[in-house]
Amino acid sequence: MPLYELTLRAPQALVEAVSDALSDELEALSVSVEDADADSDAERALFGEPGMPPPAPGWDRSTLRALFDTEAQAEAAATLLLAQDWTAGLHVQAMQVMPEQDWVRITQSQFAPVQITPDFWIVPSWHDVPPAARHVIRLDPGLAFGTGTHPTTRMCLRWLATHGSQVQGARTLDYGCGSGILAIAARLLGAGDTDAVDIDPAAVQASVGNARDNSVTLTTGLPDAAHGIYRLVLANILAMPLKLLAPLLCGHVAPGGQLLLAGILARQAGELQDAYAQAAPWVALQVLDEEDGWVLMGAARPDLAA
Repeated sequence: MPLYELTLRAPQALVEAVSDALSDELEALSVSVEDADADSDAERALFGEPGMPPPAPGWDRSTLRALFDTEAQAEAAATLLLAQDWTAGLHVQAMQVMPEQDWVRITQSQFAPVQITPDFWIVPSWHDVPPAARHVIRLDPGLAFGTGTHPTTRMCLRWLATHGSQVQGARTLDYGCGSGILAIAARLLGAGDTDAVDIDPAAVQASVGNARDNSVTLTTGLPDAAHGIYRLVLANILAMPLKLLAPLLCGHVAPGGQLLLAGILARQAGELQDAYAQAAPWVALQVLDEEDGWVLMGAARPDLAA
């Protein structure tokens, strides 16, 4: 069945409300927003550091594209929106039938297998496993962060894949687990009992499902499910929460154990080193890897008994 696209032009002040109305009340299947001045002299990029809000809430003028099952739904949505007092400044630009396409296949084609090392791959469920893969995580895109495509995740996975002696049999904590990808990788690479915790219940549920799909056992939960000490502690979050969590994360690392941190921009490495040097028990963080402006940092907790 073909779909019908309604294209609207809206000032920035209306974008959020119109998008919500299209999605929540007017039966739009999807709504996308783009700069109405793209590819012109008036085009304006929105920049912000990863994890931080952009300096401006949106473009001065935006183009909204809403997809509908039927032409009648698209026409009714346009009519109802333009009839509202609060939508002054909203304009209908076009309404057109979209060519019939396999939308599932198009979406899936955007997610290819991700190579971590020559024999370690992240493979969506609809792809065949590459012949060279010896270790494979089956993982589909979802609501929780962590599909192996972001540099921070790849660096953590590379470290796990190349440090077998520190992973084998290690009681492991994945703090801020997202999709559970790091905890799953640790288990597949030989880690012992592994806890995966996150502040987001949706991430916890995603980790449960992804662990099941990969036939590994994890203990999942909110952060208070992390208890005791671990030989390996992983946290791929962002620099600010990592600084605040320094005493907690260091306290979970067993003497002689390994702490691995990601979600850190290269220019933030010094701040993290300072924060973790002051934590009790302290660790001396070092940059272990770097990719696309992000760094992986790690440290072994001193073994005072050695």
